[in-house]
Amino acid sequence: MNEWSKRVLVFMAVAFLLISGGITQAAEQINIAILTRDSLKSTLRTLQGARKVIDRAYPGVIFHEFQVSDDAGENLAVIDSLDKINPKVVLTVGSSATEFAQTNLGDVPIVFSAVMYPVLSGYVASMSKPGGNMTGASLNIPIELQFKYFKRILPGLKKVGVLYTSNTAPLISHAKVVANSAGLILVPVLVDDFKALPHALDSLAKTSDGIWSVADHNLFDPRSTRYIMMNTLRKGVPFMGFSRHVVESGALFALDFDYKAIGKQSGEIVKLILAGKNPGSIPVTQADVVWFHYNEKTAEHVNVKIPDDLVAVAKEVYR
Repeated sequence: MNEWSKRVLVFMAVAFLLISGGITQAAEQINIAILTRDSLKSTLRTLQGARKVIDRAYPGVIFHEFQVSDDAGENLAVIDSLDKINPKVVLTVGSSATEFAQTNLGDVPIVFSAVMYPVLSGYVASMSKPGGNMTGASLNIPIELQFKYFKRILPGLKKVGVLYTSNTAPLISHAKVVANSAGLILVPVLVDDFKALPHALDSLAKTSDGIWSVADHNLFDPRSTRYIMMNTLRKGVPFMGFSRHVVESGALFALDFDYKAIGKQSGEIVKLILAGKNPGSIPVTQADVVWFHYNEKTAEHVNVKIPDDLVAVAKEVYR
């Protein structure tokens, strides 16, 4: 075989390997930026869940972690670093990091995680159709599920009271529809300031079988939370909290989310975007793994028996 024939055979062999996948070109580097505001356990668990999902699908992905702060100079350095790495996706944890990304990062795809009420916060247009360049995994627990648990604990539940402020007013109309579908009547009472709280609680104690709550930082500051817990106990009104921390303070029970599961949801969304899907067309997820917490002492005080099957699966029991 002459030299020319050998070269032809080598060329044909290489061409065959390229076509069949035997030799692959170097894969494009995938940079993902992670923005956080803190290093709390909840934040770390969220990231653990997200990274596990993404790593499994894209083993060569490179994560670049940044922590935003109140320091303008440090935040400018973060923005400069993000410009240099040109991330395919920005993954945020918590509202502060998400707001920072929305304000400073232009059109880069943003996937938030561990955010409560993303529509009220102005991050997305709606849960089902976010629009724009942002979507993600919220901390919202479906209202349907919350009312389902409330009815299991109070079989005679018919009227459900709720305190709200202008901050959470947009949630009430939807909650009324959900309550009606569950065979309940929602009795909402607006609380403009702390002075209105005593009358509001008196009203709900007289008209409601139990009180449901929404996560409203304008209402549930330390002083108001103490007042609500003390007076619902004194009046013997079952109060459903919006987190385990409220149960620890005296609420009858609450459903809480699993941060690692929230992180996994955000990781799945990142996968969709890396595969070419528009973030604005990907629905925002709600918590799909929830934990049941209850206060045993409060249950005894308001004369409510927690069903045995819920006792058996309770994540935390406060006494």
